[in-house]
Formats: sequence, structure tokens, C-alpha cells
Amino acid sequence: MEESDTTTPLAGAVQGLTSELVSALRSGGRFRLVGSVTGSDGAAADGLTLAAVRVVGADAVLPGVLRRTPLDPDDLAVFGKAVHAYPPPADASPTSVWSHWAMQRTLADLDGAPEHDTEPRAAWLEDAPWQVLTHQLAVLAPLALPGTDCAVARVARTRPVDVARGFVRAVRRRDWLQAAGAGRWLVLLDGVPPTLGLETGLEFVAQMGSEDPRVALQVEVAQLMRAGVPG
Repeated sequence: MEESDTTTPLAGAVQGLTSELVSALRSGGRFRLVGSVTGSDGAAADGLTLAAVRVVGADAVLPGVLRRTPLDPDDLAVFGKAVHAYPPPADASPTSVWSHWAMQRTLADLDGAPEHDTEPRAAWLEDAPWQVLTHQLAVLAPLALPGTDCAVARVARTRPVDVARGFVRAVRRRDWLQAAGAGRWLVLLDGVPPTLGLETGLEFVAQMGSEDPRVALQVEVAQLMRAGVPG
């Protein structure tokens, strides 16, 4: 989501939904997807909610996924509508395709139906420069969860040093969102250089990017996973 002086209804909805997710993760309280997006009434509200959920992606139901708690049927219905309402077009970028696939897989898992569309390929990541790799992984941070086994995660596991380099570069460039997303992946990777100081780095990113709930969400997830919260 690009920043601007004027906040669009969708940008505001995404920010509000993300803030609610952060609050739920921090408090451990119950999270309800239904009602978490405000800004319009009637059909317009429904459309805004679905669009906001699609932007946030699979993380829109993250509290339930991390705690392995059943999703409320109404929440599951909203998430499912968002998945089906915004399929990636034929010319979609790989990250868009993967983001949609992550939502499909999450929906299938929550709905008790393990079947979902064939996993996309991740060949474009395998030989990507470490700067590009880190950027792409940060965009696909919703895939960074304990126990996740997919092509993107497998590529990340083979390049922990490159992701660590990307994390440092993002911090130096003050790209807090990319740093937070990369940090979320690093928590799950073996072979991360201990000199990186990931825990301190995540705290610094959280402090410097505190005005952006998207940054807060990625850091909160990273810290919860680092503390051993089951996924």
C-alpha cells in the first residue's frame, strides 16, 4: 500500500484491519474478522471488507491460525468470499499468485478441506539476487509460519545469509516494512548468522516503524514465533 497525504477508504480499511490484528495478537484476546473493517454501510461495506482482506492476505485470519483455534463461521465465510472475489489475472505477478495461493491454502485448512489449487512455481526466486529475494520474501511474509512447507519457504531455507543481508540493507535504508517481513522469515530459518542480532534488530524495527501497523504486525508475528507460539 503506497502512502499518500490522502487516505483512501481501502487504505484506511487495511490499516484498521491490520491494527485489529496487532491488538489481538498482543492481547491474546478473541479476534473477529466480521466487524473489524469500518468505513461504509451496506454493500459498500461488504466490498470494502473483502478488498481489505485480500490486501492483508492470509494474515487476515492469523490469530486463529497461530493459536490453532477454529474460525467463527461468519469469519470463515468472509475470508472465503475474499479469496474467491479476487483471483489473480492471467498476467499477475508471481507474488500476487503466491499471495492468492496462500489464502486458498489457509481457507482449505480452516475449512477442513486440504485440497486446494496446485502450488505455483518459485523458480523466479531460486537465482534471484539477494536484494530481490529479500524484497519478494517480505511481500510474501504471510507464508512465513511454523511448519510451512512450500516452494517459497524451501528457497528461503537455502539462503538464510542472503535474507540476513537483505534485512540489514532494509534497516539501513529505513524500509521498516521490508525489514519486518524479512525478520519474520529469519525467525524460521536455520543458519542465520548469530552476529545479526535478530532479536535486537526486530525491536529496533518495531520502534522505528511504530506508526505503520503493517510493520507492527510482522514484528509481532516474528516475536511470537520466536517465543515458541504454536503455528
